[in-house]
Amino acid sequence: MKFSFRPNEGAFYELFTRAAHNLVKGTALLNELALPGVEVQSVSERLTEVEHDSDQITHELYKKINSTFVTPFDREDIYRLGSLLDDVMDHLEAVGNLLYLYGLTKLPSLPREMHELVNVLDLQAKLTAEAMPRLKSMKDLEDYWIECNRLENEGDQAYRMLLVRLFSGEYDALTVLKMKEVADELEAACDAFEHVANTVETIAVKES
Repeated sequence: MKFSFRPNEGAFYELFTRAAHNLVKGTALLNELALPGVEVQSVSERLTEVEHDSDQITHELYKKINSTFVTPFDREDIYRLGSLLDDVMDHLEAVGNLLYLYGLTKLPSLPREMHELVNVLDLQAKLTAEAMPRLKSMKDLEDYWIECNRLENEGDQAYRMLLVRLFSGEYDALTVLKMKEVADELEAACDAFEHVANTVETIAVKES
């Protein structure tokens, strides 16, 4: 029988879960941008609000680390996981802001591959939100990081096909530059989700 000399500290898991649920809100807002007649400025502003809430959660997490004598697992891993979750939200907010500021939603339609990338992000966000509460028991996490990594590969493929589309001559040069910046943020968000999953895997291996 394995004994644990660590406290049953639920606050850390709650903060991770809250941060992950904000990512689900973020990808849902990005999906709204595909809806006809959507108020793009409103979506962008709501994304910013979610991002600010995520920043607050991250600050709460850092304060909790500094005020807790014995943490549920390594301090560096707690800090890294919190920081990486925040990074994902930063990329999601950047996508919404750039689409609004660059006026890209006024185009007849955004490239199909851009919607595919958002769909991948939505799946990664939901997987991450489902996985965070399981950190408390460190059980049933392997399927999460395997699937999240598979989705990241799918996102990479969509990103490459989006670049092919952008440089096909279908769009004018200025629009290509604008959409390329959005595409880079989408791809960075996919990568950031993978970094979260890899960190969860590292934590689970250490704690097993």
